Amino acid sequence: MKALVTTFSSNYLTLRADDIDTDQIIPARFLTTTERTGLGEHLFHDWRYLPSGAPNPAFTLNAPGAKDAKILVAGRNFGCGSSREHAVWALTDAGFRAVVSESFADIFRSNAIGNGLLPIQVSRDVAQQLLLSPATELGVDLAAQTLSRGSEILATFRIAPFAKHCLMHGIDEMEFLLNAEPAIAAYEAAL
Repeated sequence: MKALVTTFSSNYLTLRADDIDTDQIIPARFLTTTERTGLGEHLFHDWRYLPSGAPNPAFTLNAPGAKDAKILVAGRNFGCGSSREHAVWALTDAGFRAVVSESFADIFRSNAIGNGLLPIQVSRDVAQQLLLSPATELGVDLAAQTLSRGSEILATFRIAPFAKHCLMHGIDEMEFLLNAEPAIAAYEAAL
């Protein structure tokens, strides 16, 4: 079972770039596993580390307080490129529970929802506001489908009802079907 996504607050990190593709999120050379753990250390590897292997002090994931951030705010078209689930696994393994962007690649959005990461799509104005003022905490309320800062609701986001159900219960599509097995069996027995 994956972590439940319901209501949480967190400081957030920003990546002021558009078209962040899955090879930037997790470079292909680290796709040697089918495990969902251990990939967080390679998240944004080529931006996060200098050629010497030392942390890049200018990169957002290396900033003071970055380890506690559960929300990433990025430019538009986040997660474009290949269909690798490893990109989502790297984000969740690094502790992220939500990514906020003006837009997401469709496959990335599907992979995120299927792996317990909430993609929150917001307007260009809200995205720019967040990208330019990153020193505050955001609140996510999946039940109400809102993104807030303090008592101010910044955005109401859309999510398919089935995806919302799965995220709020910490299950994926297969677990949903397996949980429905008693009801399916009872229905078949009644035929």
